Amino acid sequence: MKNIIVGVLTLFIIALMVMTAMRGRAYHGGEAGNVIEDIGDKGQASAAATAPKAKSNREIEADKLKALRDKAGNIGGFKVSHEYKTKCASCHGMNGEGIIGPKLIGLSSERVFKQLRDYKSGRKENLVMKGLLINMDEVQMKEFADEIGEFEARAAAAK
Repeated sequence: MKNIIVGVLTLFIIALMVMTAMRGRAYHGGEAGNVIEDIGDKGQASAAATAPKAKSNREIEADKLKALRDKAGNIGGFKVSHEYKTKCASCHGMNGEGIIGPKLIGLSSERVFKQLRDYKSGRKENLVMKGLLINMDEVQMKEFADEIGEFEARAAAAK
């Protein structure tokens, strides 16, 4: 009985495969290709219908400048070291304002140095910080702490 059921199902599946191969122009780039072309044509037509009025060169340049400023964020707020940019800015922001990491601006250099030592020694648990600090010596950590401690004064001077 099992063999009969398996045989019938096998014949049914083969029949479906043959039927799909005979009718399946969409599977061979036929109808599907036309559908994609039609969508592209409609998108161009609707874009042309809703096109804004032409802007002057001055307005275009102003828009480009605004977009560039928005994209850059507050990168130009004040100068930070290359080491801070590469190791800290992705989490703490270019000016220490905090993105996914905590806000650093306003912290004293002593407090930052203590926290850096705690992360490196494992007293504070954060695998990302520990990984960044594992090859740093006390002098480098002190330089980072001093730089971060100056962020508030630098921000005030930049305004």
